[in-house]
Amino acid sequence: MTLRDLIQGELIDVVEWLETSNDAMVWRFDRPDGELKNGAQLIVRPGQLAVFVDRGTIADVFRPGQHELTTNNLPLLSKLRGWKYGFQSPFKAEVVFVSTRQFTGNKWGTKSPVMMRDPQLGAVRLRAYGTYSARVIDAAAFVRELAGANPDYTMSEIRDQLRDLVVARMSEVLGERSIPLLELAANYSTLGELGVAKLAPELAKFGVQLTQLVVENIALPDEVAATLDQRTRISLIGDVAAYAQLQAADAVRDAARNQGTGGAGAAVGVGLGIAQQLSATTAGAMRPPVTGGVTPPPIPHALAFFVAAGEKPEGPYDLAALAQRVNAGSFKAETLVWREGMPAWVAASQVAELAGLFGR
Repeated sequence: MTLRDLIQGELIDVVEWLETSNDAMVWRFDRPDGELKNGAQLIVRPGQLAVFVDRGTIADVFRPGQHELTTNNLPLLSKLRGWKYGFQSPFKAEVVFVSTRQFTGNKWGTKSPVMMRDPQLGAVRLRAYGTYSARVIDAAAFVRELAGANPDYTMSEIRDQLRDLVVARMSEVLGERSIPLLELAANYSTLGELGVAKLAPELAKFGVQLTQLVVENIALPDEVAATLDQRTRISLIGDVAAYAQLQAADAVRDAARNQGTGGAGAAVGVGLGIAQQLSATTAGAMRPPVTGGVTPPPIPHALAFFVAAGEKPEGPYDLAALAQRVNAGSFKAETLVWREGMPAWVAASQVAELAGLFGR
């Protein structure tokens, strides 16, 4: 064996990348003083591209397959090196492998609420969350713009930059689209497609493409969500008066459970207070209980009062009926009365419409 044969045997004759990391995007095939044989075999596996770089200039790019390295399939490198008539001796060149598979499951989410205008609710603030998938579609641009001279490059090094771009463009999409708030869930796919289209020109200069952008959830502020839940309850009940009664019953139940603030006695007080407040805002939806079953409401615009009889209210009575009770001695100046619109029970003598019944 001659010295030349010995040297030739030490030269690299197989160039390949055996990926060992799910996060790796770029790996540089580089050995100190390692030269490639003329006719060496280049193996590019599925999901890879091989980029030849000569003294900082990107030359040839090889797709998946097995390639024999000769001047026939290294036209740009041959031109850069001045190999006009082919080469027979070993040569040196940097070989950069780039992964073109999809990198999935990357998280994104708006850091601050996004303001949008809803046709029904007006201005509301939203937060959006989801995932995206990305891959390299232009190996030369990716090496030139991002990987550079690094011996390797991983998805974690670009993940934050991609996430920030996704968040910024999705915030714009949410602000620009006039999709009603209650219909956003039905348009998650559309919003994702709009986000991909909006990001395409920006990512193309890096040689990167978003293959999928998933909107998993668009969250409302707690106060807005609570208002919508309350509106839904009213719609399901279908009766504002019944809903007001339900609210009062809930308040009584909660107060009764809280024994530290007065127990059942406090619950009764809370229930009466809520009932009086709601009666003024629901246009007669709630009225004090009446002995002996249900009593028809008073004639509109006619003054009618409930009268306290022991621990139970009676009535309602109009002025003529109350005058008869005064003559009978069953209705006195200190008797407590209440009618719709009054905040609380008061003595009859303190009501202007009733004071005349007592000869004052």
